[in-house]
Amino acid sequence: MINSIIRFPNLGLKFSNLPTGFKVFGIEIAIYGLIITIGIFAGYSIAQWMVKKTGQDTEVYLDFALYAIIASVICARIYYVVFAFDEFKDEWIQVFNIRSGGMAIYGAIIGAIITAIIYTKVKKQSFWLMADTGSIGLITGQIIGRWGNFFNREAFGKYTNNIFAMQLNVNEVGYEFRAPITWLEPKFAGKEKAFERIMKIRENIIDLNGASYIQVHPTFLYESLWNLILLIILIIYTKHKKFDGEVMFLYLAGYGLGRVWIEGLRTDQLFLWNSPIAVSQLLSLILVIVSILVVIYKRYQLKKAK
Repeated sequence: MINSIIRFPNLGLKFSNLPTGFKVFGIEIAIYGLIITIGIFAGYSIAQWMVKKTGQDTEVYLDFALYAIIASVICARIYYVVFAFDEFKDEWIQVFNIRSGGMAIYGAIIGAIITAIIYTKVKKQSFWLMADTGSIGLITGQIIGRWGNFFNREAFGKYTNNIFAMQLNVNEVGYEFRAPITWLEPKFAGKEKAFERIMKIRENIIDLNGASYIQVHPTFLYESLWNLILLIILIIYTKHKKFDGEVMFLYLAGYGLGRVWIEGLRTDQLFLWNSPIAVSQLLSLILVIVSILVVIYKRYQLKKAK
């Protein structure tokens, strides 16, 4: 388990002896997994709060959550594996090794939506109402879950010297930040912008007390704060919504809008096969456009029906 320093020099913050995990009775517990678990329970709790506030059946959501959590974990892994195929093509057994990392939030969202569609169909519930309530829980889980990336020293952005700049030990991050250039060039062939981001970080490595550090955007922090603002907006807006499903579309549009920007900063993007297109950035843009159009259309239809 990694156990060292993370700095935010322009904020005057230093976190010493920050581990990625700990042992309980000889069993290694990853802090990333612990934080994800906390996020799941927090998301479920706030969703149940919203269920009671809107007069729905809490038992229905308890049953749904059990299925949705399992489906979301599976789909989060599938999404990552599909778009990071080269990492697994020579050792397929690693597909099942989720302890090593490799989960994608959009996969989890897709898994939750598919589960909701099937569940509401079988239980004869309103998918759109459940989607609105579930979105509140989902965004809460994302707010907390992103902090797992902080402890894992991952999901960060390109070089920066802004006020939030974060310094990480070069030996505790991806191999691309210390690998030979001859290894990097074929890996990023056809992905010039991604290659430039990596090289810019390497060119600005800092030596402190005998250790080397990269200095980058803490994109996990940006996304967590963005999602917190979005959560507040969605909770306030829920009592003003015009139709069931509107909160879900606002969640997809709001999260997608932030992700378009944040994904453009990251150095660990998943790309569409044999292309320089960041798949999550493209999906985010599509979600923003489609969700906004749906809300506009639905509101127009409601206004027309009056």
